[in-house]
Amino acid sequence: MGTVLWAAPAAVVLAVVVTGLVRAGRREARAEKQRLAAEAQLRARRSLAAVWAMDDRAFEEYVAGLCRRDGCTGVRRVGGSGDLGADVIGHLPDGRRIVVQCKRYAKHRAVGSRDIQTFNGTARAEHGADVPVFVASCVFTRPARDFAARHGLCLIDVDLLGFWNSGTPLSSLVELDIGRSGTHRRLRPDQE
Repeated sequence: MGTVLWAAPAAVVLAVVVTGLVRAGRREARAEKQRLAAEAQLRARRSLAAVWAMDDRAFEEYVAGLCRRDGCTGVRRVGGSGDLGADVIGHLPDGRRIVVQCKRYAKHRAVGSRDIQTFNGTARAEHGADVPVFVASCVFTRPARDFAARHGLCLIDVDLLGFWNSGTPLSSLVELDIGRSGTHRRLRPDQE
């Protein structure tokens, strides 16, 4: 009988200890997941050091090359004066027409809503885009992201560009929910 009386409190204590350990393990796992995500984001940004050194034409060629790498066909750089917002045109592997606007800005800048609105006005109407994509070497402002989400534009900011550069396929990026992805916080000029 005495053993049974001691066993019940011991079981409760054991359950409390195990529950605490499980919760602590989950907290550590979440913290580690967040740390790894931040580290991956930093690695992706560091891989873009050469991008910030490119001129506009080289940046457009770089984006066209990433499209080709990911199986896009008929990819050509068409940027220049009078391009009406299209720097790269081609077809995704599933056949949809992709029209890309490229902005190679310093990392501490941001692309605003006006640029996105202009692109939206020409991508489909002038170029017949099924998938309009705006690629920037910086971030997009919150109003730009909101506008893009409402109008079905794909935005690839500095972080997503880093992941694309590191091997994430374009098909994964064009399916992202722009209203819920990315950030509008600008980088400092000396931050990587």
